[in-house]
Amino acid sequence: MIEFPPELIRYLTKASRVAVLTGAGVSQESGLRTFRDAQSGLWAQYKPEDLATPRAFARDPKLVWDWYAFRREAIKGARPNAGHYALVEMEKNIPEFTLITQNVDGLHRMAGSKNILELHGNILNVRCSECGMFAETWGDDLEFVPRCEHCNGLLRPDVIWFEESLPRDQLEAAVQATRTCQVFFSIGTSGVVHPAAALASAAKAEGSVVIEVNAEPTPLTPKVDFALHGKSGEILPELVKAVWKSGM
Repeated sequence: MIEFPPELIRYLTKASRVAVLTGAGVSQESGLRTFRDAQSGLWAQYKPEDLATPRAFARDPKLVWDWYAFRREAIKGARPNAGHYALVEMEKNIPEFTLITQNVDGLHRMAGSKNILELHGNILNVRCSECGMFAETWGDDLEFVPRCEHCNGLLRPDVIWFEESLPRDQLEAAVQATRTCQVFFSIGTSGVVHPAAALASAAKAEGSVVIEVNAEPTPLTPKVDFALHGKSGEILPELVKAVWKSGM
């Protein structure tokens, strides 16, 4: 059983507005490789940064499509972990709760979280590279990149690549939630990928209590009010129990 600082419990008990930022560490506990982890097999010869750009897609769309098809298959075998489900329980107990994620695997939605802002998109969705229309069906095992039924443009994963801007509506909503929250969580993220990395500092500047949950210290650690080091899948369920007696 984890012993939490009494002040932390009091803050969360009184909080009615909470914002949470999650990163790759949360998905890693479900068995998924982080984006920058070494690739295996055929993909070992490539750096992720060389495949996740508009220029890479323009140069060799089939190569990029196949890499994302490979990643989609890996994600399909993953399931939410206890940390994902603890955030679902937290949302049920907080009147204004916003979950901001850098992850593209859709595991938060699978777990049951509702108010989610996917800053980097969702790899399980596919849209047209020309008109932006989402595709309901497509083939990953084709010899060519599938095309849009509306304009015949090449389909691409619905993720944000290097050299692309984050979706404005998602980012603006994340900033708004950060500025108005009473408590801000940074969970499973290194705190170095911008603009998401700036959210914790923005929350702190507005007077929010900032809590970090991460396997190890990060550049954010010295700036937070409470640093909880360990697996989010172990810490979050215990924290939810301690605050809301949910019986998880």
